Amino acid sequence: MLRLSKKTLLALEAVVDVAYNARPDPVQSKEITKRQGIPQRYLEQVMQQLVREGVLKGVRGPRGGYRLARERRRITVGEIVRIVGAMEAADDARDEAKQAAREARSAGMSANGASNGAASGTGHNSGDVPASNGGNGSTGGSPLGEQVVRPMWDAFQAEMMEKLEAITIEDLCREAETKNIRPAQQAGMDFTI
Repeated sequence: MLRLSKKTLLALEAVVDVAYNARPDPVQSKEITKRQGIPQRYLEQVMQQLVREGVLKGVRGPRGGYRLARERRRITVGEIVRIVGAMEAADDARDEAKQAAREARSAGMSANGASNGAASGTGHNSGDVPASNGGNGSTGGSPLGEQVVRPMWDAFQAEMMEKLEAITIEDLCREAETKNIRPAQQAGMDFTI
């Protein structure tokens, strides 16, 4: 599902920062956090995933940091959105599993304390909402949701991803140049005599 979350936007900023500033040396994560105002602990998780997915390359050593793994023109905004979206979906699934385990433990404790073993064993309360059908496109709900709302949303997402796939990191770097944003190594230079 398409979500342009804060994590996605910060990942995009970090990749553009690496693309824009990694000449000739790799960009260190502490430099990115300083320029972008991103917590380093938060950034490292995203950067490592981008390395695993082949967007960035980690360079070890005292002058180490990150470089692009491919040319700027071969990395799209859509690719980064998909990578971070998959990370967030995995995090959501992990959080949901933890929540379900907590609820099961809580239900088990209350069932053990109930008189006459009143637990129904169905796992459902009268207030439970039907679960989604595992993300296969079915909302597990009404025909309006399945035949009208979901197709509209899916079409919107596909159109948006198509547009994001057409925007490269090179395009964003060129945009930075047109806005007179200087790369970090140039920003500190002063050639006055």
